[in-house]
Amino acid sequence: MRTAVLGGGHGCYAAAAELSEKGHEVWFWRRDANAFAPVTESRAIKVKDRHGVRTVAIAHPTTDLAEAVANAELIVIPLPAIAQEGLAGQVAPLLRDGQVIFLPPGTLGSIVFAQAMAKAGNHADVAIAETGTLPYLVRKHGPASIVVSGYATRLPTGIYPSRLAGHALPILQRAYPSIEPIEDALSGALMNAGPVIHPPLILLNAGPLEHFENWDIHNEGTQPAIRRVTTALDRERVDVREALGYGAPHFPLADHYDESGDEWMYGRRAHGELTDSGDWREKIDLQTHRYMREDTALGLALLVSIGRWAGCPTPVASGLLAVASAVTGEDLYAGGRTLEALGLAGLDRAGMDKVMTDGF
Repeated sequence: MRTAVLGGGHGCYAAAAELSEKGHEVWFWRRDANAFAPVTESRAIKVKDRHGVRTVAIAHPTTDLAEAVANAELIVIPLPAIAQEGLAGQVAPLLRDGQVIFLPPGTLGSIVFAQAMAKAGNHADVAIAETGTLPYLVRKHGPASIVVSGYATRLPTGIYPSRLAGHALPILQRAYPSIEPIEDALSGALMNAGPVIHPPLILLNAGPLEHFENWDIHNEGTQPAIRRVTTALDRERVDVREALGYGAPHFPLADHYDESGDEWMYGRRAHGELTDSGDWREKIDLQTHRYMREDTALGLALLVSIGRWAGCPTPVASGLLAVASAVTGEDLYAGGRTLEALGLAGLDRAGMDKVMTDGF
């Protein structure tokens, strides 16, 4: 299957390598030609994971976005949500009927891309999928080298608009067999694990993060008191899902930490594999890091806004967002990805269901 992978992040390199290794014809696009040169010149990425070390050939690395997108059946965009708006404006005029975009995860980025298409005057029937996490626990170890600590084993995924799910899901599952269909893109956005895992870990570890040169928020930073906050925050996410009528499984984050529970998105040993790797012992700048800019300023603000719209209180999420606003010196709700910012807050339940089912 002809597949485009867009972006230069850790997950983008992992997706290009994995999908190439699975036999798909991958067109891998990155904007920064200089940073991308080691891949465009070697046409390969070095991968280290539980299967060993190997070099994976990439069929078509390119810096030409139109070339990458032109005939792709599937367009995979494993970029942080903070990059979606800029890229959506570039991609929107290039899309055509039948294509499928995959945002892992999305943070309701499906609406961002749909609105960009409308602004560009492109009325193609394009399906946009949102899932709960990046399919990889991965870090770059060089300009053309990655280490993958884990692969997603379950990817709950909703389609926007959901009327296109019958077309989109078989295409997605050819690339990612671990995809599990759920109701729609809003349900998919409320599966996003990042806004539940990362805001408590960075805010409740703010002292050590600013004091020590490097700190592992997933190892010594994940203590019982912090886990209790995470559990309470995740309970609010599930409460919002239930208030909107979305059914189980809700993929509670507790299953990520408890190997005896239901299998979570990365399988039963994922947390141990992540901490054992040492790749998450890093410097996290609380002003600029994506855990603040993506998972808190966008993801947590979105959760709070959906809770308000649904009449479902989210005191822990709201409190963490207020603390994060104090840390950054910004009103993160006002500048966040909220239903208000997306122009959806004025809809009633029936109107929201219609948008999610039929599109704008």
